[in-house]
Amino acid sequence: MNTSNLIAAYYDAFNRGDREAMLSMLTDDVAHDLNQGARETGRDAFRAFLQRMDRCYGEQLRDIVVMVSADGLRAGAEYVVHGEYKVTDEGLPEAEGQRYVLPGGAFFDVRDGKIARVTNYYNLDDWIAQVGEKR
Repeated sequence: MNTSNLIAAYYDAFNRGDREAMLSMLTDDVAHDLNQGARETGRDAFRAFLQRMDRCYGEQLRDIVVMVSADGLRAGAEYVVHGEYKVTDEGLPEAEGQRYVLPGGAFFDVRDGKIARVTNYYNLDDWIAQVGEKR
């Protein structure tokens, strides 16, 4: 599968809620850069991240655009997150089922046909304003 198809399949699995399919597209040592946070390494850490996300948020990504470098080793994606804040996430405002629409993006490294790095970006202040807490 080429890089563009790999990233599209990754997001398709995300939108279907198929976490095992997502994880199967990652290298064992995947680097995951959390928005405005630390890097986590490994498929098990990514699985734990997905479990926390699924507990706290219900999200669908729309208007996904994937861009790939000529050599296929790096990619970027832009999308719009349509979500619901279901359960309070540690250190963030209280969840009350608030809905949000938030632009986001991600960068990827690809190695041996799998995703070796995922770096996600979105505007946390915009999200906090949408779910109702003033900073």
